Amino acid sequence: METERRDVLYVKTFGVFSMRYNGKLITGKSKSSESQFVYLMQILLHYGQKGVSRDLLEETLFRNKDLTNVHHAAQSVVYNAKKKLKALGLPDVNYIIQKEGMFYWTDEIEVCEDADVFEQMAMEIRKETDKAKKLEMCWDAIHQYTGEFMEQQISQVWVAKEARKYRNLFIELVDETAALLRENGEFARMEELGSYASVIQPLSDWETVTMEAIVATGRYEDAMKLYEDTVDYYMQEQGMRPSDRMFEMLSQLGAQIDHQYEVLDEIQYNLSEKSDEAGGYICSYPVFMGIYQVIERMLERGGQSVYLMLCTIVDSKGNPMRDSPRRDELSERLNDAIHRSVRRTDVINRYSKGQYLVLLANTTLENCRIVQKRINEHFVIGRQRTGVQYHVNSVIYGHDTDAQGLMR
Repeated sequence: METERRDVLYVKTFGVFSMRYNGKLITGKSKSSESQFVYLMQILLHYGQKGVSRDLLEETLFRNKDLTNVHHAAQSVVYNAKKKLKALGLPDVNYIIQKEGMFYWTDEIEVCEDADVFEQMAMEIRKETDKAKKLEMCWDAIHQYTGEFMEQQISQVWVAKEARKYRNLFIELVDETAALLRENGEFARMEELGSYASVIQPLSDWETVTMEAIVATGRYEDAMKLYEDTVDYYMQEQGMRPSDRMFEMLSQLGAQIDHQYEVLDEIQYNLSEKSDEAGGYICSYPVFMGIYQVIERMLERGGQSVYLMLCTIVDSKGNPMRDSPRRDELSERLNDAIHRSVRRTDVINRYSKGQYLVLLANTTLENCRIVQKRINEHFVIGRQRTGVQYHVNSVIYGHDTDAQGLMR
């Protein structure tokens, strides 16, 4: 947003709603963001000279409230808002105009709203034909969008509709900017773009833009770390993995790598694990998935018995625990209990908050039950009411061979 001018009411709607006048915060952030005054200002300032119908205004102010005279209640809110605006230091004018069933913000006080600025920038970009100018305009517009439109009021129908519009504009601009940067070979800025978009719109797969830039510059270790971090984040937050496109780009990078010529002994030394720590091998989900797929292939030739075990923290009723600091604490304890209970040849992955996967190699179903008992011995303390629920599948057959319930 431009440098603030005096006598202009600056309205922030992306993220947390706020209003500033003459350099002073008059509502938002540390102020209450849940009041009828705020609801009135949000919808009135957003629609401005277009106006808000009486029905929409009353629905916004009094959702789910049973009032005998809703019109009178709305008039009271408007009247009190006018007094409050004057007390907050705005010029003494008729702030809210009522005309033929519509409510308008006065044209005597200029309003600069970030969402309106963003939309105007997007419209200008669509007209621009010079690619260099368009790129810089896109870059500025993208950074104008600093979060979901009025994210705290997203349950309101009119807010959800506007939020969807601005979200789609942001997606359009990021895609356009990425295409221009790709064409110019500006991969450092492309990486910055992907990182920004991933923060502003989490869990929207913008990490693929960052990954593409990293792959283009041949940074294998950075690409692998981004992939592993992203997989862990998506698994923990949504119980799903990122798009196949990220994995495709990582595979593409792996095919492009040319190591320096080295003798086999040196290569083998670099591949070997340097730690002789006891307990299972803890790894990220991508590594776990790779190990699992290799084991599947090895089992095609027979001679081994491998089981996949899922450990889930459950409450006293046997239900998976909800997100809470207590679950986080128990998850760390379960991680330690599993690590101490399995062999060095077994593989462990924290699949999500409160869930772990374990690959138990060269074992039997009966030995899996013994492992479960050892985990519980390390995990359960005193009269602890929470516990661990286990499910075990044979890797070679892929069907449920044991679904042991809650063990305290």
